[in-house]
Amino acid sequence: MALARSRRPVDYWPGFVDALSTLVLGIIFLLTVFVVVQFFLSQEVAGKDTALSRLNAQIAQLTDLLSLEKTGKADIEEQLARLRASLSAAEGERDRLRDSASGASQSSAAAQQQLSQTANALAAEKQISARAAAQIDLLNEQITALRRQLTAIEDALQASEKKGKDQQTQIANLGERLNVALAQRVQELSRYRSDFFGRLREILGNRPDIRVVGDRFVFQSEVLFDSGQAVLNPEGRTELDQLANALLELERQIPPEINWVLRVDGHTDVRPIANAQFPSNWALSAARAISVVQYLISKGVSPQHLVAAGFGEYQPLDPGKDEDAYRRNRRIELKLTER
Repeated sequence: MALARSRRPVDYWPGFVDALSTLVLGIIFLLTVFVVVQFFLSQEVAGKDTALSRLNAQIAQLTDLLSLEKTGKADIEEQLARLRASLSAAEGERDRLRDSASGASQSSAAAQQQLSQTANALAAEKQISARAAAQIDLLNEQITALRRQLTAIEDALQASEKKGKDQQTQIANLGERLNVALAQRVQELSRYRSDFFGRLREILGNRPDIRVVGDRFVFQSEVLFDSGQAVLNPEGRTELDQLANALLELERQIPPEINWVLRVDGHTDVRPIANAQFPSNWALSAARAISVVQYLISKGVSPQHLVAAGFGEYQPLDPGKDEDAYRRNRRIELKLTER
């Protein structure tokens, strides 16, 4: 009886409580580790987001040159978006596990399984992050290569611009020399023109029907032609003989490098002419100019130094409508000019 009284039943509850407390502490430790890992993972993801932001700014500056890289960038952003979504889901699961820690005695196995799944998810997401980092490194290498290409292009453009500026300077210098040469030629031709007209004044004398108007020597048509005709009269041939002699002397004086011509312009008055030989005043004025040129050629003047032009009644010297105005407008003009 006494022996039966001294044997008490074994109390397993304290041991069970200790085991349960140890399990809860282990779960809390694992959750703490998970939180720390999650913190560092979020810091790493934040760092990747910052790097991606800088890359996005660089890629925006090289839009035209990095069009092929946009697809890869979009894939990385999509993977990062999935990574963020997975992390958000893991955080939600972590919060759910934290709220249910009080009932861990009934769900410890499920919690461990969930933690294992979460660890697996974190490992997978780390692999995704590693792949994203590798793609970012690849993008950095491609951007560096593109920058080198841009630098080479800029150097080539600068060299081309320098060459273009040098050529423009050479062209400007050539233009200046050409302008100086042309000015000298014009001055020489002006001197010969003055000498030629002075010589003509001496030869032809002071006649009212032969005069100088500006830079032209003017013969009234009646000196050379009969009315309505384009055939030189005897008096006109005599006058042109003197002109031919002056031109031959001028050809010997002017250097061959100066391109000059004597332009013979025919003009009529405003009254129309219409017959079988000359259907218009223009035809008559051109025929008279050609007759003068042909006669000068027959006297030995070089054809390369002669030009015939007809102006009809469209360049009058006198706008009047009287006989004196008509007489002044019927004329042959001689102009020494450049070819």
